[in-house]
Amino acid sequence: MAEHKCNKCDKNAKMLLTYGPHRFCEQHFLEFFEKRVRKTLRKYGLVKRGEKLAVGVSGGKDSVTVLYMLNKILGKGNEITAVLIDEGIPGYRDKALKVAEKNCSEIGVQYETFSFKEMYGTTNSEIMKKIAGNKELGSSCAFCGVLRRNALNAAALKLKADKLVTGHNLDDEVQSILMNFFENDWKRMVRLGAVAGGSKSKEFVPRIKPLYETPEQEIVAFVNFTGLKVYSEECCPFSWQAKRNEFRTMLDKMETKFPGTKYSILQSFKTIKPKLSVSDFAGELKKCGKCGNPTSGEICRVCIQLEKIK
Repeated sequence: MAEHKCNKCDKNAKMLLTYGPHRFCEQHFLEFFEKRVRKTLRKYGLVKRGEKLAVGVSGGKDSVTVLYMLNKILGKGNEITAVLIDEGIPGYRDKALKVAEKNCSEIGVQYETFSFKEMYGTTNSEIMKKIAGNKELGSSCAFCGVLRRNALNAAALKLKADKLVTGHNLDDEVQSILMNFFENDWKRMVRLGAVAGGSKSKEFVPRIKPLYETPEQEIVAFVNFTGLKVYSEECCPFSWQAKRNEFRTMLDKMETKFPGTKYSILQSFKTIKPKLSVSDFAGELKKCGKCGNPTSGEICRVCIQLEKIK
């Protein structure tokens, strides 16, 4: 039947994108996928020719996909180095990093590994043991998120990268938008976007998201069609604590019932963001009283978190 045919040719459609709706065979879906990544890079001016890129690679579908795509699109005009962060989660991160290393080798991208233990003197598993049963200290994810972002930035600085690339996709961004809106956290809200952060400090490497407008399920399909090997055996053993899970479930239900919901939320955010200013929600940057890193407070969030578990 005609409705099962690819929109671009007479082959049977293997992908239905309900928000279009679009129907694509494997070949035309892959072309559509790459075209959108290229468009995102151009539309937001994410990368200039000659810039050095540090790409955070965990071994999962998002980070492997963004590394693969950037190497294909920009590999001849930009130096690309993968950054692997070992948070110290035995039975999970060690397995994922092996997949990440293998992908880097097969794609032909150099990589460097940085660990929580070397940088902070502790691991995520050790942190989990210290905070277990104490709700006042927060979840393991609250610690890991702060420390991992700092580790990626520190690694990018060490590599003298012009941009720090992450694999955040459309679903990640929309979840963050809603989480910050529900919590009335405009300080974090204004830092979202295809280029994340907002600080002009030389101590912060600009973070860019080439998969900013790419839905998670399409990344899953891309990985399956291309045969990329990614780590998908299990989730982080501490991820059950994340509030983000509730927003993911809610948004997925809305998207299923009302296709295009996620894109509508992203567009709403892009409409209001120009009316906001980072300076309206953050104080002037100072040096952290403990480590010397730039912060809007007296003590940076990394030092605050590490102080909790001493």
